[in-house]
Amino acid sequence: MDLNKLSREQLEYLLADFAKRWLAHDGVWFQQVEQAYGMEEAIRLDTGAWEMFTVLEARRIMDFLGLESGGGLDALKQALQYRMYSLINRQELIEPGRDKIIFKMNDCRVQSARRRKQMPEFPCRPVGLVEYSGFARTIDPRIETKCLYCPPDQHPDDSFCAWEFTLNSKEK
Repeated sequence: MDLNKLSREQLEYLLADFAKRWLAHDGVWFQQVEQAYGMEEAIRLDTGAWEMFTVLEARRIMDFLGLESGGGLDALKQALQYRMYSLINRQELIEPGRDKIIFKMNDCRVQSARRRKQMPEFPCRPVGLVEYSGFARTIDPRIETKCLYCPPDQHPDDSFCAWEFTLNSKEK
């Protein structure tokens, strides 16, 4: 593939399409495991996969952006913008204080698709806990992660999940 022959619009489309393909693969893999072993086992295996992937993704983003470990919440804010699904989900960062940020997933492609198909929400909280805390700790081990809400929790209509990241300056 000769990327130099593509226009900026084609490259942007291709990046978003790659993200959609990645997410589609993640979804069909999960559905196959769920059909074979049930929801509980599928979530257990998915959690294990995300535990490894989130660290890999964070490290690659850090390399791409030239971020050193220990960059605090500023580094996390930057890195969150470059996650695979940032191109296809609508997300928001809120800064209520100097040592705290809140990340909201306002439109999640997975949950929106399930909504359109009149399916129940995917109970992603256990996976999200591993995913977001592992990502944040890779950026800076001092960052603590708290889930404010995530399915199966009740949540506002304008967001599916929210995560609070706090910089604990007392620990390394």
